[in-house]
Amino acid sequence: MTFDFSPFLPWPILAALAVVSALIAAFAIWRGIRGAWIRTLAALALLTALANPVLLQEDRDQLSTIVPVIVDRSQSQQTPERTKMTDDALAALKGQLARFPQIEPRFVDVEGDVNSDVPSTRLFDALAANIADVPAARIGGAIMLTDGEVHDVPAANQALGFDAPIHGLVTGKPKEFDRRIEVIKGPRFGIVNEEQQVVLRVFDDGPSPGGTADVTVKLNGDEIATLQATPGQDTPFSFKVPAGGSNVLEFSVAALPGEVTTANNRAVHVIDGIRQNLRVLLVSGEPHAGERAWRNLLKSDASVDLVHFTILRPPEKQDGTPINELSLIAFPTRELFIDKIKDFDLIIFDRYQDRANVLPMLYYDNIAQYVENGGALLIAAGPEHASPESIAMTPLASVLPAEPTGRMIEKAFYPRLSEEGRKHPVTRGLDGSGEDPPHWGRWFRSVDVERPQGETIMVGADNHPLLVLNRAGQGRVAMLLSDQGWLWARGFEGGGPNVSLYRRIAHWLMKEPALEEEALTARASGRTLEVTRQTIGDNPGNATVRYPSGKTETLPLTQTEPGLYKAEKRMNEVGLFEIRNGKLSTLVHIGAVDAPEFKAMISTTDVLKPVVDRSKGLVTRVASEKGAISVPPILPVRGQVRVSDNERMMIRMTNETVLKGINTLPLFAGFAGVGILLLAFGAMWWREGR
Repeated sequence: MTFDFSPFLPWPILAALAVVSALIAAFAIWRGIRGAWIRTLAALALLTALANPVLLQEDRDQLSTIVPVIVDRSQSQQTPERTKMTDDALAALKGQLARFPQIEPRFVDVEGDVNSDVPSTRLFDALAANIADVPAARIGGAIMLTDGEVHDVPAANQALGFDAPIHGLVTGKPKEFDRRIEVIKGPRFGIVNEEQQVVLRVFDDGPSPGGTADVTVKLNGDEIATLQATPGQDTPFSFKVPAGGSNVLEFSVAALPGEVTTANNRAVHVIDGIRQNLRVLLVSGEPHAGERAWRNLLKSDASVDLVHFTILRPPEKQDGTPINELSLIAFPTRELFIDKIKDFDLIIFDRYQDRANVLPMLYYDNIAQYVENGGALLIAAGPEHASPESIAMTPLASVLPAEPTGRMIEKAFYPRLSEEGRKHPVTRGLDGSGEDPPHWGRWFRSVDVERPQGETIMVGADNHPLLVLNRAGQGRVAMLLSDQGWLWARGFEGGGPNVSLYRRIAHWLMKEPALEEEALTARASGRTLEVTRQTIGDNPGNATVRYPSGKTETLPLTQTEPGLYKAEKRMNEVGLFEIRNGKLSTLVHIGAVDAPEFKAMISTTDVLKPVVDRSKGLVTRVASEKGAISVPPILPVRGQVRVSDNERMMIRMTNETVLKGINTLPLFAGFAGVGILLLAFGAMWWREGR
């Protein structure tokens, strides 16, 4: 209760009246005028009544004490064991806080820095944001439920913004152990078939079991090596880039019993293969109009090393000249087809036929073995392929996907894409293929063949096969069953996409990953996962994404083109993701590979201890050695917390209140005030009457 005034007149007027009254009273007392003291008291009573003294009584409510509870839900907390520890400890903490109605807890789940490519656990940023609307005097303390791996702990000279204890409840167990693997150094680009080196390292966080670690190496999904790595030391690994385009190296270290998580037991490195010099052997039959088209196409690419020879002399021109003297120069056929055949990336037979045994049968057998061992062969066939001298009558037939019937189809036609061809990456989206008839020129003949093996991706007259692709052993073969592609190169009837078609065929033959018929690829664009599925079959269905934390999710694939399905999604985790669709799988790393969130997965009390000790708080583990979950009791205290308690979490209770209303009691109001004034003036008149 307090005393105050609520004057009826402004204070300056009251002050003036008081001065006048005081002068009059002083003069009357000095002159000894009768009743001067009574008049003075009456004037004082009148001035007091005009000043209106009142008694004030405030009606206040006690404000609650705010206690933020910051719950770490970052990726390092997403192991099944830690998730259960966190949930159980949080339930126990809520039960304790419910016993104190004057404490207002604020629960905040922190899922990591989801907007950053370099994820980290920033609990103190979340704490500051949560109490931004609260006066510092109302903060009774803060409780952090975490594994201890916090990456924004304030420095020793950095203020917290409030004077109350910070308590750390740490999940996990003492002396935890975790093994992880990282790619320390590796090239982004590499020349195909040349040796490259990647440096990896295995880390043991916590008490190391010692010894070496088994590391399995996969390249584009195929296991290629097993390494023995010493934890903490660099381990180099050399390999040859197998193909152009994106090549994915996967390193996985064997899991150990008792380690915290296996989510960081794998690492990937992507290297783009570049073909520096593409070695092509072009074998042409007798000169024809299309020969120059092939030669010009191959010679226009500076990265192509072309070896080309042509049979200039037709068989009917026989004059007894020995075979070994027919060439303009002594051509090294033995060196090409026996000694150096493995050095070629692609062999092309352009309208070639076996005349007069220019190439011995042994050479054809070597070419067939070259294909089966991983080589690439392209047959550009013409009328000679339907003749008795066709190379289909040689040992090369064992790798050819189609056998000629001996008949030529002499009929004008537009080359068209088959149903498989509309989906196949070699011909999908070929310029001019979207119209009917296609927006390109006609051809006029093709080789008739029996039902081919592999995929027929282009058809000719009456839907007869025109372009056939097939695998033979480890290699690949393509057959173009017409010799009139040169009409497109010459611009006949508007020409056609011969350059694009031939290049795609060559790249498919050389196993370019981007041109695989059945392929599942994934790439990261910032925090967005982009999945691409190529198929020449039916709808492949949804993809399954396995997160670094171990959870799985179904990702719908949407068809964007025939045979091409895609999906995009922004991910709220970072790390190594595994994507599966049917029998296909791929890996992609989203976010920085050196993110603090994965540098250390073992729990610790050491990180929070400095700031907890400075605030007189408590840091302890919530799990006992036997696995039981317990939370320290809460102790509310009044006033500033000056010492820490090793067994209880102290909460500084606030003294802040909120004003609900004010009750006033005027002292000169009502009959009491009137009575005092009448008594004063009555006494004055009585004295005057004496």
